[in-house]
Amino acid sequence: MPHAAITGWGTSVPDRVLTNHDLETMVDTTDEWIVSRTGIRERRIVGERDTTTSLATAAARQALERAQLSADELDLIVVGTATPDDFLVAQAAMVQAEIGGNAGAFDVGAACAGFVTALSVGTQFITSGTYERVLVIGVDTLTRYIDYTDRSTCVLFGDGAGAVVLEASTEERGLLSTVLGADGAGHKHLYVPGMANLVPESADLFPEYRPYLQMNGKEVFRFAVQVMGEAAAAAIEKVGLGFDDVDMLIPHQANLRIIDAAARRLALPREKVWVNVDRYGNTSAASVPIALAEAADAGKIDDGDNVVLVAFGAGLAWAAGLVRWGTAGVARLATG
Repeated sequence: MPHAAITGWGTSVPDRVLTNHDLETMVDTTDEWIVSRTGIRERRIVGERDTTTSLATAAARQALERAQLSADELDLIVVGTATPDDFLVAQAAMVQAEIGGNAGAFDVGAACAGFVTALSVGTQFITSGTYERVLVIGVDTLTRYIDYTDRSTCVLFGDGAGAVVLEASTEERGLLSTVLGADGAGHKHLYVPGMANLVPESADLFPEYRPYLQMNGKEVFRFAVQVMGEAAAAAIEKVGLGFDDVDMLIPHQANLRIIDAAARRLALPREKVWVNVDRYGNTSAASVPIALAEAADAGKIDDGDNVVLVAFGAGLAWAAGLVRWGTAGVARLATG
């Protein structure tokens, strides 16, 4: 059975930076209030020319370049997103239109857990022997649905994209375990009202209406603190490893206090936990792949390292997995 090694990675974030001090002029908040409760200092926000497609495409091209592949060589594109640019057309198809090729293309909807879920799906296509090369992208532009008069949500979110290339490998590399779950009854704690119900008639009746993200912060925080650590621990145990075998934790970057709680559950020191929430805020499905790419580019992950990915999001959904880093076995398999 082949494995699905990560051979390329890339990221893309908007140029526009929105700092806590900028928010102080927009809503009743302070830098100290935001940092003490979330760990966030600034975030990237889409501009007039930014789209989910443009961010996802830029990250995809970086990942393909690092993997030394062309889009024509891809078998499949899987995108995790909650904010596609079109209601009907898959975001993955829009990316394919930009990068080329004729790979299969579809989306996975699991909100902030979207990338880890999509990574699991893409891995299955390779480990089953169906495909050899899969592009997986996590991307969101949630700030398009944020109410900047609501300090409980507007301080949290940013936009971005992250991508990885998976290739069939004869060696034990890539995603080795997957833990997926959801508490559907909790969907009411994090959602955008009316998005699926808007029709031309309602737009005429309510011309000022625009759907904004709604969140029960206390319930989401309680859920996240519990599930992040438990899901990560389950992913480690599923491979037959212990917490001491973990070389790097890449958690969803939603809140520093949630990240710290997950690290404590796994008894991991801060140097084994990648944190960039201070610079990007919560980028939803892009959060984990951006952090993973940064850790790799910083030389913090070596060949053979065990990397734990874990995320939670609307649904309420969660996803975790253990990745064995490195590209061993890819060339041998590709040359027959």
